[in-house]
Amino acid sequence: MQKSKSAFTMIEMVFVIVVLGILASIAIPKLAATRTDAEITKGRADVASIRSAIVTERQGRLIQGQSGWISELSVDTTTLFTGVDVNQTLLMYGITAKDASGHWNSTSGIAYTYKVQATAVPFTYYPTTSGTNLAGTFTCDTTNATTGAMCKLLTD
Repeated sequence: MQKSKSAFTMIEMVFVIVVLGILASIAIPKLAATRTDAEITKGRADVASIRSAIVTERQGRLIQGQSGWISELSVDTTTLFTGVDVNQTLLMYGITAKDASGHWNSTSGIAYTYKVQATAVPFTYYPTTSGTNLAGTFTCDTTNATTGAMCKLLTD
């Protein structure tokens, strides 16, 4: 009577491990690139929402007979883009500040950074016209040698 073989041989196991290693070496760099793309997409959506909120707030102020732009986008450095008082609501829920990749941080009501991997892209809100930046703009410097390329990805 012959025994039936029901286990894998050592060669089969080594072959499977080698194939899995090759697949992992291909997949891991793709996953890292996907994460960066996701952070850029999130940043672009945030920038669009912030800009839309600024314009909406401006329209509300014009209806009330106030011609100026909102002076700051937030007074709290832990929850950003909520406006400067209870009568204003820029983003309904705000964005929680965090010094990490894929998150916003702030040092004042007009200066913000969005971090993509190790690159912190500085954004500035201009409540009045300053140089080439018109009042009411929320932008970053596309000509900066360090962060300009990432700024373009987030705003174009």
